[in-house]
Amino acid sequence: LCRLPLISVALVQGKAFGGGAELTTACDFRLMTPGSEIRFVHKHMGLVPGWGGAARLVRIVGSGAALQLLGGVARVDPERALRLGLSQETLPSSDETRALGEARAWLSQYTDGPTTVIRAVKKVVTAGRELPLEAALRTEKDIFGTVWGGPANLQALARRPKHK
Repeated sequence: LCRLPLISVALVQGKAFGGGAELTTACDFRLMTPGSEIRFVHKHMGLVPGWGGAARLVRIVGSGAALQLLGGVARVDPERALRLGLSQETLPSSDETRALGEARAWLSQYTDGPTTVIRAVKKVVTAGRELPLEAALRTEKDIFGTVWGGPANLQALARRPKHK
């Protein structure tokens, strides 16, 4: 999920425990509904995350908080998730259908626009997260070259955008 050429979001409704908690870390964003929780219960099962969840968790919340969540099998409610940076927002509704619509509306601020540009944004962010700095800089330069002078760039220039 984290390397797909699209922006991904985990919508946590109810409980995301163990592998479900790990899965949330593979998404670009995490949204929660009231009453939901994320919990890394691996320790109670005599395990540690095995699908990259621990490494991604450290990058998302830092090593101290990750140690607390993994070692203490801590319950992470929406408020705590926001404080830790594990979640980007708590949606107003816990109703399944309404929450899905709210999540789509929230995500649209990042996904509306030319697909080529959105994919390029995702690629430069992924490179910045995963590659050494010099390689990430080269990747960014290369990806910039694919959108500079492209249809989306030319259309934007024709509109003469004013940045406020």
